[in-house]
Amino acid sequence: MSAGGLDDGLRATGRVENALRARRDIGGKCLVVYVTGGLGDDWLETARAVADAGADVVEIGIPFSDPVMDGPTIQAANDAALNSGATPVTILNALRDSDVGVPLVVMTYYNIAFRMGLERFAESLAAAGVSGCILPDLPLEESSAWIEVATDSGVETILLAAPTASDERLQRICERTRGFVYGVGLLGVTGVRAELASSAIEIASRLKPITDVPVLVGVGVGTPGQAVEASQYGDGVVVGSAVVQRMLDQAGPEGVAELVADFRNALDAR
Repeated sequence: MSAGGLDDGLRATGRVENALRARRDIGGKCLVVYVTGGLGDDWLETARAVADAGADVVEIGIPFSDPVMDGPTIQAANDAALNSGATPVTILNALRDSDVGVPLVVMTYYNIAFRMGLERFAESLAAAGVSGCILPDLPLEESSAWIEVATDSGVETILLAAPTASDERLQRICERTRGFVYGVGLLGVTGVRAELASSAIEIASRLKPITDVPVLVGVGVGTPGQAVEASQYGDGVVVGSAVVQRMLDQAGPEGVAELVADFRNALDAR
């Protein structure tokens, strides 16, 4: 057992972390893009198009009826997907038969994992070809059971780091996270803002010196310019609401891919 009480196998890197490290190693900035699973008949095509447009990792949202971290855009997408009959099982079954082309991460809420059973949920992710998982409402202090079963299934647990966290807490988050550490860019829910919050720069600046795990900033990163600004202090960004809004606007896979390409081009030209 490690000093943190978890098996040393947790220290191994997986597909998500390897992909992001590869981008960082060539001097690039990482781009993780969120797509709502089950939103429209073409959501899986959208995920593939996003990967083709330059996302290093695609984050698939499993809709939940009470998404406490998500703002109006992703809530609307969740509602639409749920109303069309999307469930965790249907989404994972669709991923099982797909090849998006880059590592996949699932983002959902702990109740779904808990109700399914932690081991079954972790095994279902692995069987679907999912490499990482974000459970934003799972507190660090209660995460050990999930991290252990996820690690046993080869699933990287990606932890969030809030700008209000103490230095000591950020250190513990960085020790336990795998894939990347998700720096929360602002206090509030997801959504596009007119300007990048100063807290986005602050959290990246605090995380970067204390970990070698890729540091990505998300929440409130809604334009290519904001992505460039946020990534100056970390290793890259997570983009969600801006992409999901394109999905809600029925722009189709090509329309979503055009936006993602704008983010990729901006990050590459910084």
